Amino acid sequence: MSDAAETVEVEPASPPREIDKYFVFAFKNNASDLHIKVGEPPLFRIKGTVVRAKMAPFSEEQVNTLLEPILGPKELRELDDRGGADFALNISGVGRFRLNVFKQRGMYSMAARCVKTLVPTLDQLNLPPSLKIIPTYESGLVLVAGVTGAGKSTTLAALVQIINMTQPVHVVTIENPIEYLYDKKDAKAFIDQREVGIDLPDFYNGLRQVLRQDPDVILVGEMRDAETFEAALMAAETGHLVFGTIHAGSAAQSIGRVLDYFPQERHGQIRQMLYFNLKAVVVQKLVKGTMPEIPRVPAVEIMFCNPLIRKAIHENEDRKITDAIRAGRQEGMQDFNQSYCELVRRGLVSEQVALENSPNPEQLHMNLKGITLGSDRGNITG
Repeated sequence: MSDAAETVEVEPASPPREIDKYFVFAFKNNASDLHIKVGEPPLFRIKGTVVRAKMAPFSEEQVNTLLEPILGPKELRELDDRGGADFALNISGVGRFRLNVFKQRGMYSMAARCVKTLVPTLDQLNLPPSLKIIPTYESGLVLVAGVTGAGKSTTLAALVQIINMTQPVHVVTIENPIEYLYDKKDAKAFIDQREVGIDLPDFYNGLRQVLRQDPDVILVGEMRDAETFEAALMAAETGHLVFGTIHAGSAAQSIGRVLDYFPQERHGQIRQMLYFNLKAVVVQKLVKGTMPEIPRVPAVEIMFCNPLIRKAIHENEDRKITDAIRAGRQEGMQDFNQSYCELVRRGLVSEQVALENSPNPEQLHMNLKGITLGSDRGNITG
């Protein structure tokens, strides 16, 4: 870690289980992650920034003393066999944590993720209201795209929570790790959350099993291979609403990313499956906000699969998708520049940050001045 990292005050740990005090501090200070390693004090990720506790670095003996009480026989075997162990820890009156204990340079380290019990709403996340149509879909595939740390899991949780509170359906999630626990009070849905590495070996096996579990809605935390993606498409094809994540920088790129999973000779078949089953693609970036209480704000590209976009997907004309998105503003669609214009208008993001992150800063510069060209409105031909 950089010597420039921020520091925070933490009381020294005390028995009977010393590590719990650091979990309590993480929870109370809304830290997303806690790290324990030899040669460092406790490290907390708070509002996206890693901060150090103001205390002496841990020795190897101290780290072993902290971690040994939370490691059972199964975790110790995994550490010896694989060099790392994934498991969950519940602390009464505090919350649930998803842990990875691993070896680095022959010594133990731990990374712990705080599992949140309060799912934020789309409004609280400053996401566009047009996304509220997605939880009303009865079937089909919805992809949330973006890089690691772009807030994809949080957006999916907000969408699933709407279903949880409004529809009497069965939701099955396959996650790694489980990051949110859904409200049971006043819920209409019932939700089974399965964690890769604890409840099942991988995403593909979870999808193979899920259709025997009578789901209405399926959430797949990651879709990174052909088998998993095809299983998700087949689940959507058989009348289920399927949510999944993918690493892509735009809605148009997400189509190419999906096709990259499959050999060239299957691209036509996969395009046809997408034509019939893909309902929406939401692409996110987290950018620096203007307000201390909202340090990061999502810029969002939204694509709803209207006839024009389905035609472009089916006919291998992905280059037309971006124009179709701009043309679909009245249907709730938007590209990144339209998103940045709205965020600047609302005072959530500065013009400088918007221009620095825009895929087309020259166009955005004109849009921010109120100049809209024909290409900005997505003029396309079928």
